[in-house]
Amino acid sequence: MGDRRDRVEPFPTRRRGTVDYMRAAGRRSNVHGLIEVDVTEARRRIEAIEVETGDSLSFTGFLVYCLARALDDHPHVNAYRDWRGRVHVFEAVDVNVLVETTIRGDRMAVPHVVRTANDRSVRSIHDEIRTAQEAADPTNLSRLGELAFRLPGAIRRLVWRLPQWFPRRWRDVAGTVSVTSVGMFGAGGGWAISPTNYTVQLTVGGISEKPRFVDGKITTREILHLTVTFDHDVVDGGPAARFVQRLRDLIEAAHGLDPPTDG
Repeated sequence: MGDRRDRVEPFPTRRRGTVDYMRAAGRRSNVHGLIEVDVTEARRRIEAIEVETGDSLSFTGFLVYCLARALDDHPHVNAYRDWRGRVHVFEAVDVNVLVETTIRGDRMAVPHVVRTANDRSVRSIHDEIRTAQEAADPTNLSRLGELAFRLPGAIRRLVWRLPQWFPRRWRDVAGTVSVTSVGMFGAGGGWAISPTNYTVQLTVGGISEKPRFVDGKITTREILHLTVTFDHDVVDGGPAARFVQRLRDLIEAAHGLDPPTDG
């Protein structure tokens, strides 16, 4: 006999886009780097800013800022190859970031593109992310959009070939790099690995406390687990390693965050 608690539910239309994206991204030459970054100073400054201003600064916004600055220093990582084998290097760093918001009573993560993040302050990025979180329904689809999601999967998935076919169009629609923050859904450390359709993606994992040597002494530090994913067809190992080191330096130095005032 069947379990009376079993039920069959319709598959959400918007989730079809996620399925299409993951299938297309799985065909790219992705290389994943799992790194640990000391965020003790950054979190200390964010907490101090909250005490001084009463406003909780977005940690994701800070990471978006550091990512954009690192790409500004290594612009050839902010690039795509087109179908003719040419490399399109973008000056502006447009970051596609997942923000958690309420849609029809449910909490879910939706994409939002922060434009020209390499020319923005942490506060400016923070304000934009907060505005996106408070939007009524940032993924509200037009009638044409709803119909597009009902097309056969093979046709729908053609849109995810935009990075290879028309990199500039991909930038206009989805940004140049991506940040996905799985750490916001739970506590504790750990990495996440995900396929991506971007040349560079930063997957933010959890934060854990670990012992570290600081000034010759062992002390407890807050360690963030990051996964940096590259498309190896565009970025070689050397440039990728230098970019990651620059990103680590910026985060650990709490770049863009004012130090607490005395007293």
